[in-house]
Amino acid sequence: MLIKKIIERYPALKICQKDIKEASDLLIKSYENNGKLLICGNGGSSSDSDHIVGELMKSFSKKRPIGDDLSERLKAISAERGANLAEKLERALPAISLSAHTALTSAVSNDIGGDYIFAQQVVGYGNKEDILLAITTSGNSKNIIDAAIVAKAKGLKVIGLTGETGGNLKQYCDVIIRVPSMSTPVVQEYHLPIYHVLCQIIENKFF
Repeated sequence: MLIKKIIERYPALKICQKDIKEASDLLIKSYENNGKLLICGNGGSSSDSDHIVGELMKSFSKKRPIGDDLSERLKAISAERGANLAEKLERALPAISLSAHTALTSAVSNDIGGDYIFAQQVVGYGNKEDILLAITTSGNSKNIIDAAIVAKAKGLKVIGLTGETGGNLKQYCDVIIRVPSMSTPVVQEYHLPIYHVLCQIIENKFF
């Protein structure tokens, strides 16, 4: 239903319908198995990575109370602050933007090389039940491709979000969502409703 609504608003994305569904299924399976989402992108896609984390790590379109068990444990530790935390905090879907760690990415860029800023983090963060969401308008960004290669080597699933060709990234993806344009601004415009609907589908499943 949510995917159909997005396609009604963005008819050009109808060709992506099957891939969006497959990507949402992979994400749900990962979270069901206590996995997490790693996200990487450059430039505007870096901002998209941060945006997605913001939608997953707290409430997006639904309330996410933390639950009675954690609530009671918080109150047992501190009657005053614990009660406040129990009221204010929300359940999260674990997600990490690999663009967000300035000191780390600058250290990797300086000591190893700029192409490896995301791959190095996949080495450190990635576990078998996790997913790498690789965002690149061209599908040819070297640092994104290297991250995908490392992800596959470590047993992660890889979801690509690209322009219409998928570039060289597509050979490393379990699912790739290719929007119908190669114009960077247009591709980025299409990416936003796609990752919003993915976040909503996941949120509806767990909350």
